[in-house]
Amino acid sequence: MEENLAFGVQRRAMVEQQLRRRGIRDERVLEAMLQVPRHEFVPSKYRSFAYDDRPLAIGESETISQPYMVAAMTQAAGIAPGDLALEVGTGSGYQAAILAELGARVVTIERNASLAESARNRLERLGISRVQVVIGDGSLGYPPSAPYAAILVTAACPGLPTPLLEQLGEDGRLVIPVGNRYQQILRLIFKHQGQFARRDLDACQFVPLIGQQAWPEKSPPD
Repeated sequence: MEENLAFGVQRRAMVEQQLRRRGIRDERVLEAMLQVPRHEFVPSKYRSFAYDDRPLAIGESETISQPYMVAAMTQAAGIAPGDLALEVGTGSGYQAAILAELGARVVTIERNASLAESARNRLERLGISRVQVVIGDGSLGYPPSAPYAAILVTAACPGLPTPLLEQLGEDGRLVIPVGNRYQQILRLIFKHQGQFARRDLDACQFVPLIGQQAWPEKSPPD
């Protein structure tokens, strides 16, 4: 009980000091970040750092993104209740949980089967039911459930994967970090009447997205 109370205090401080003060204005996003227990999505040895404003390793050379970046991506995606959202890169399942808390129906795809299974079990244990976890190449999207109102890519891409653009619904939003393997720009792509508009948001640094439409398993340095 005391531990849960302490985490609750830390989570509120995260929302007020890291998110609101840095420009996250969507109250629904802030409330979702307040409700979802981030400490449940990190390895036990890192739980004391769960609400720090930094990414944390979750194994398999992947990370859980810093809280600000999760909030910024979620705010940019403009999630409405009932939206069908695709997340590329399940990782720990935290971003998917935030989307579900906002009322979205979520398909999240992860290439690493071990991480996908862990995320699926974690979401089930926490009672988060509006998330479907699938295993596959996220750079190809997930055509069986398309089109999507929103697509969030939680790993770095060298460009915009064509399958993701094709699976974006009318008035859909794609939020994706684009750049080299070490530094990217968080980019918002908006689809209207079959045309795409672009807005660059924040500088960022994500682990690379591995897949047919992204980075190969092994690639030479930039």
